[in-house]
Amino acid sequence: MAQKVSKGRKIAGIAVRVITVLFSTIAMIFIALYSSMWIICHGPSTSARDLFVGTVLETGAMKFLASWYFSKDEILQITGNNSMGHLDDDVDTSLIDIPEDDGDGNAPAAEEKEEFDENGIRIVNVTGRSYMGKVMIIKDPSKVSVATIYPWSDDDKSKSGETLDQLVNNAGAIAGVNGGEYFSDGNWGGKPKGLVVCNGQIQYNVPQAGDVMVGFNTDNILVIKDIGGMTAEQVEQLVADNNIRDAVSFKDIDDGDNNHFTKLIINGEATPISGNGSGANPRTVIGQRKDGAVILFVTDGRGHEGHIGATAADLISVMQEFGAVNAANLDGGSSSSMYYNGQYEMTSVTLYYSTSSWKLPTAFVVK
Repeated sequence: MAQKVSKGRKIAGIAVRVITVLFSTIAMIFIALYSSMWIICHGPSTSARDLFVGTVLETGAMKFLASWYFSKDEILQITGNNSMGHLDDDVDTSLIDIPEDDGDGNAPAAEEKEEFDENGIRIVNVTGRSYMGKVMIIKDPSKVSVATIYPWSDDDKSKSGETLDQLVNNAGAIAGVNGGEYFSDGNWGGKPKGLVVCNGQIQYNVPQAGDVMVGFNTDNILVIKDIGGMTAEQVEQLVADNNIRDAVSFKDIDDGDNNHFTKLIINGEATPISGNGSGANPRTVIGQRKDGAVILFVTDGRGHEGHIGATAADLISVMQEFGAVNAANLDGGSSSSMYYNGQYEMTSVTLYYSTSSWKLPTAFVVK
């Protein structure tokens, strides 16, 4: 009996030591991380401080980190130093001149030296200071549309979204990127936000403050337009009047706590920015050149291969480099992904979806 009691005490003693070591290790890691972030926030580099604040404010679950180190007034001052202006002009569709069909079902490229593959697609690797990304150029804009999981889930989340490869393949497409904003709590991805138009049909229409419609009309021209101040009836009329065939929406909001931005370039004019314009995160962007070719740009970030992501300034620079007349930021962060010809060119930054994507309700796909 005494031996059993002694053995039990030994086991209990070992368990206590293991738990003590475990909690001590966790505490040391927390202290190290907190101290590292404190140095970033209060060290000599104001640019590092501003980038940190802007970056965490754009995340879904890490916004609270900014309030650990700064007051609300300090956060507003920092975001004000790295913010975006607003472009009020509507897209001038006359600036896009899509060439005549070449007889094979494809519009010719404006640049004769530009080489596309058999699907009329070209992919270019892009590397920035704090990100790695890929640009996909689609020669024929008529091949770009929106794929969805419509009909949507009920409020009980009885239906989840689909990964990007599923959305692409189910649409009979060959390529795609993630689409518009959606309810992402728990990563179920079963319901969008704002506006969704698919093949001329309005599938979702609940405009909210800051919403910007991003999509194509029946002339295959990318249209980027504010809808946040409209009623559902007004949005329905706008879709009809502008012959919108496929569209999603994202937000233009910068209130120091929920920094989203959509408009990057309108009619060749870049959105004015202060500093970096935003934090650094994974991004997904869509744009269109003068010749109608569509530009899709996706970046990594949040520690993936040591990269924190791309800022608004980065996105504008890349889209200008590739000749975008109009360009818009789409849903980013962990949703950012690009798929082509049976494989992911860019994947989610989260470990679980490192070879796939988050579950999504919408995507821009290429047929």
